[in-house]
Amino acid sequence: MADEVQRLIQLEKKRQTDTLQMIPSENYASAVVRRVMGSIFTNKYAEGYPGKRYYQGNIVVDELERLCQDRAKKLFGVEHANVQPLSGSPANLAILKAITNPGDIQLSQHLYTGGHLSMGWQVSITGEYRPAIHYHLDQSGEVDWAELKRLAKKHHPKLIWSGGTGYTRIFDWAKYAQVADSVGAYLVADISHIGGLVAGGAHPSPVPFVHVVMTTTHKTLRGPRGAIILVTAKGLAKDPDLADKIDKAVFPGVQGGPHMENVAALAVALQEASQPKFKKYAVQIVKNSAVIAQELMDRDYHLVGGGSANHMIWIDLSNKHIDGWTAAWGLEYAGIIANRQTVPGDTRSPYYPSGLRLGTPAITTRGMREKEMKIIAGWIDLAIKRVQLAVKTEYINIGSEQKNLDQADRKRFKQAMAEDKVLLTIARQVKSLCRRFPTP
Repeated sequence: MADEVQRLIQLEKKRQTDTLQMIPSENYASAVVRRVMGSIFTNKYAEGYPGKRYYQGNIVVDELERLCQDRAKKLFGVEHANVQPLSGSPANLAILKAITNPGDIQLSQHLYTGGHLSMGWQVSITGEYRPAIHYHLDQSGEVDWAELKRLAKKHHPKLIWSGGTGYTRIFDWAKYAQVADSVGAYLVADISHIGGLVAGGAHPSPVPFVHVVMTTTHKTLRGPRGAIILVTAKGLAKDPDLADKIDKAVFPGVQGGPHMENVAALAVALQEASQPKFKKYAVQIVKNSAVIAQELMDRDYHLVGGGSANHMIWIDLSNKHIDGWTAAWGLEYAGIIANRQTVPGDTRSPYYPSGLRLGTPAITTRGMREKEMKIIAGWIDLAIKRVQLAVKTEYINIGSEQKNLDQADRKRFKQAMAEDKVLLTIARQVKSLCRRFPTP
């Protein structure tokens, strides 16, 4: 019933309001974006593209989609934009469909060193669809360029992916392009995490160097959940039909009717991202991330990449003798929401990895700056120290790297941490800080 859903909405609103949302892929969409997502456009079927639909009654939505396309092209400086993908994974599948043929090889960043499922990992349809080879990040958090060049030369991939879910440096698009061009491969930049930073000028754009760009729209771009596929001038020079191939791969290739309420909300978000205050926001994200990174390194935390040059802090907890699962739960009970993450060279399982991933997009949206980052870093350290002590003294199996860990211990650990006085004290302090910085 509606009242039950409303109850859950209020509970989630309270959770988002009273805790620090620090998963790097999450953010707060503006009130206008959320309102437009609930607009009358949700009632309209619009299979096809502007001027060529398979339903009647699309005069208005044709104008809407063209507006959204134009704003995307202008913001990112590209020749073509498809704004229909429902999320990043089907967008990447569509790119594969448009560019590759059966037997063609794709080359992408390994999942366990920050890659993404949708770039050819075996459990994803993208991995079943085309054979994939994977390069790695080295122990410093940088692309293993020698390995990438060697694999490209050996396998001659049709498509090389750059980007993923774990990378804290500045992407060297020119270096990627040099490798791709040397073997005649298409280069696709997945900037899902840094799309807003690119739009705001806080990270270099891949557009001059790559053939296709894909970005989700809800992370640093701060829009509705969805994705955009952008075709660059370099892409059209390589294949003049590339834009048409992308469009056909999205519809009817991997999707049916687009969600026009999301297209409408995306048009709003793209307009917001074109404003001067968004550029200031993007720059502040990076500043905030760098402060937390430095504060944690000063407290003997090992960070993949040696710091943060974007929105993400990627912690290797190996020297703390706890896993990312343990740290993430401890932080949640302290009112800080992060996520577990594998690290380069990880010997643990992906579900209980050695890493923890944090980000600053959402807390920056709330208006927090460097001063608050120092406070937050202190809370993170305090919460992890409390978890360390609990694991060391009471839950020995949780710290083990053996595959069959004691699940009873993990359950008891969560129950104890949910009632832990130290963590609850931090949570109250977090709530007090959050009340000073309202959500949109």
